[in-house]
Amino acid sequence: MDVESTSTPQSTRLSRITGCLLAGAVGDAVGAAVEFRSMAEIRRTYGKKGIQDYAPCYGQAGRFTDDTQMTLFTAEGLLQARQSSMDAHEADYRKCVLEAYIRWLGTQGTISKRSELAYIYQGVLWNTRELHARRAPGGTCLSGLSRYLGSMESGGGDTDLHPLNHSKGCGGVMRMAPVGFVSGVDHFALGCELAKLSHGHVTGYLPSGYLALMIHHLVEGTGLMPAIELCTERLIQEAGHEETLACITLACELAVSVESSPETIERIGAGWVAEEALAISLFCAIKAQNFEHGLRLAVNHSGDSDSTCAITGNILGALHGMEYIPSRWIEPLELRGLIETVGQQCASTWT
Repeated sequence: MDVESTSTPQSTRLSRITGCLLAGAVGDAVGAAVEFRSMAEIRRTYGKKGIQDYAPCYGQAGRFTDDTQMTLFTAEGLLQARQSSMDAHEADYRKCVLEAYIRWLGTQGTISKRSELAYIYQGVLWNTRELHARRAPGGTCLSGLSRYLGSMESGGGDTDLHPLNHSKGCGGVMRMAPVGFVSGVDHFALGCELAKLSHGHVTGYLPSGYLALMIHHLVEGTGLMPAIELCTERLIQEAGHEETLACITLACELAVSVESSPETIERIGAGWVAEEALAISLFCAIKAQNFEHGLRLAVNHSGDSDSTCAITGNILGALHGMEYIPSRWIEPLELRGLIETVGQQCASTWT
């Protein structure tokens, strides 16, 4: 179990937690306009340097995708688990986060309003109209969570559904940052457990545990490179870690030996699978000269640009705090106030 730091002032933790959520949403919104587009297409549209700022997407600039939607529902489920338990160590994080993900599934128009699971439909996120927008949700998340829904509606359990699939897509890791805010848990194990709700391949969930532990260390004041070392030490204790480790090792080696470019990032991968999305984000965070530079690295490549940019934002926000994010990217961000409120709730819940 991870030992909690008591040396980080609460105001600093608040800034890092809120910064993690806001910066992740900013990165997601920057990448939303170019998800699914090749670097050649990005350059034809936005110039030689690629996309540099928000661009209109889903009706206007500054709107995020399913990555941020699911990150917020992860946070909501974690908060509900803690608030419903008198003992922090008895909080049923898996159950409450799964219910939160079913609520997210409902926002995507996949659940009948006459469903017997209507009791699940509660909370601020469910009642936020903007979160009922369908923003290119991942097929694995939709299909995996739908299996749980079917089992729950029929009165069955869900323990017999593992593994749901053999997917190692990035839909688990892109939503897992809030696990790092929780106190009194094994962050790596919990991140893996929650990713398994939709992604059954070992390389689909180990990067989620890695990111959860990474965010925890950064929020508590550990530097980026020491945090990477600690998380890598934990990773190699897990069975089936080799593929994730190889990708992270390549990213760290490139970060200290090669200039930043879309072509360098594409040596790591495209980010559609979990280990590549995590490794690209680590590369960009290490190379970041400032927040804007880091996100522009993370978004300009032929791959899952919104996810790599969102995860890079999570890392940089947790490392530096919300003051690190330029106001010109904060002000037009969709649901900025709601994201800040969720961050404040997390910071006050886990002091």
